[in-house]
Amino acid sequence: MGQVDHETLKRLASKYVWWKTPDEAVSVPQRVMAQVMNIGDYFDVQELANQVGDDVLRDVLIHAQAGQFDPRSWTYWNYRLGLANIDEVPPLPSRRFA
Repeated sequence: MGQVDHETLKRLASKYVWWKTPDEAVSVPQRVMAQVMNIGDYFDVQELANQVGDDVLRDVLIHAQAGQFDPRSWTYWNYRLGLANIDEVPPLPSRRFA
């Protein structure tokens, strides 16, 4: 565990990162994984989770950029990965302007 195989990542990228070619998208695997975590169907999410494990998914969530997760997915993954207590979900990442 810990790494998603290249072909699986390309397949997921072609489905969930439609604005880039799969080859472009897999150059930033964390972005592909965040997109699957945010909008992936059940089977793709399970496949990703089984391949990479919770530690990698935690890292993706901890280092998420603003806009990568909607509130529902953010809440789900924080609870699922043990990063939140009941009614204590960390705030979504946000952009800060000077």
